[in-house]
Amino acid sequence: MGFFESFVALRLLKGVRRQKGFLSLSTFISMAGVAVGVMALIVVIGVMTGFDQDLKKKILSVNAHVVVLKAGSPVTDAPQLAAQVKSVPGVVSAAPFIYTQVMFSAPGNISGGVIRGLDLETIRQGGPPALNVVQGQFADLADLAPEDPPRAAIGNEMARNLNLNLGDYLNIVSPLGTLTPMGRLPRMKAFRVSAIFHSGMYEFDSNLVYTSIPRLQEFLGLGNRVTGLEVEVKHIYAAEEVAEAILKKLGPGYYTRNWMQMNRSLFAALKLEKIAMFIILTLIVLVAAFGIASTLFMMVMKKTRDIAILKSMGATRQSIMRIFILNGLVIGGVGTTVGVGIGLGLCAILKRYQFIKLPRDVYYISTLPVQIQGLDVAAIVLAAMAISFLATLYPSWQAARLDPVEAIRYE
Repeated sequence: MGFFESFVALRLLKGVRRQKGFLSLSTFISMAGVAVGVMALIVVIGVMTGFDQDLKKKILSVNAHVVVLKAGSPVTDAPQLAAQVKSVPGVVSAAPFIYTQVMFSAPGNISGGVIRGLDLETIRQGGPPALNVVQGQFADLADLAPEDPPRAAIGNEMARNLNLNLGDYLNIVSPLGTLTPMGRLPRMKAFRVSAIFHSGMYEFDSNLVYTSIPRLQEFLGLGNRVTGLEVEVKHIYAAEEVAEAILKKLGPGYYTRNWMQMNRSLFAALKLEKIAMFIILTLIVLVAAFGIASTLFMMVMKKTRDIAILKSMGATRQSIMRIFILNGLVIGGVGTTVGVGIGLGLCAILKRYQFIKLPRDVYYISTLPVQIQGLDVAAIVLAAMAISFLATLYPSWQAARLDPVEAIRYE
């Protein structure tokens, strides 16, 4: 754009003489429409991204990055297997675990869930690193005195549902049980609640119990067998490549599952929903683009005589077209800038004060998370400006093809 086109375009945006120094009402409404659309896009995409990131964080606070399992049978040589896995590049740690479904019972209450056995080293370090222990000490689960009952860590929602506090006893029933002449009888043992944790996900906090591997092996009669190995990797998005390297190291007879595979359907649904919301809310900007087009049409009709004079003085069709394209881009640019500012401000308020609460038994999380990514903001800005640009093309073309003789014939 040259100086001539820029100067004329900005003069046209000032409106009629009695509104000198102010944008016309139609121009202001067009800018407001773009701003509202961009603001809605930033807030909704920020919430969707925050939900996705928060969900990944909470899932990884309980689940391992990579799980190594033995095909068709439990793992019996966990220490040797862990040493092999630790030698793979990209692996931070590898520890055995036990995972099995059980029943939980307390006076007047009963529920189903999962019990996980952790190795003593992980327990002494305070349990899974990202898990928030709200009461008690996770390290107490490592107490192996024979005279003491086995100890367990439970979620805060389970503690509320079963009316349990620190020091209370939780009866755990395993359906695998013991085979007798009367059939298979379930095993039952009382575990003492030594810690209460909070992961932020209702599914984990209401159905998951931790204890030590030795006590769980004793309870289930597993001997030295474990379910498999939990592997932590340096970069969580490289989990698939590290898992393939582990399989090459261990050879046949083993298989792996990474955190992305175990939650593929959930994250695929979130990604699809985010794309769908982006497309739907972009329609708001598209509607605002019709406002930009109508504003330019009105400007062309009102400035017909001025356009004719400019063309008679030597202005080319390309110059006239660039003038009105610049008008539309200024309207779209100002609206986009205002929308980005308001949207980022609302996201900052939502992130800081978290005043929107969600029911924990319906959603995975209790508050509305917000996470702004630069690429998302850039995509929104580019989409808004592209739509604004497309909205200017036809009105600008109409202005450029105006015949100056016909325009000033009756003046």
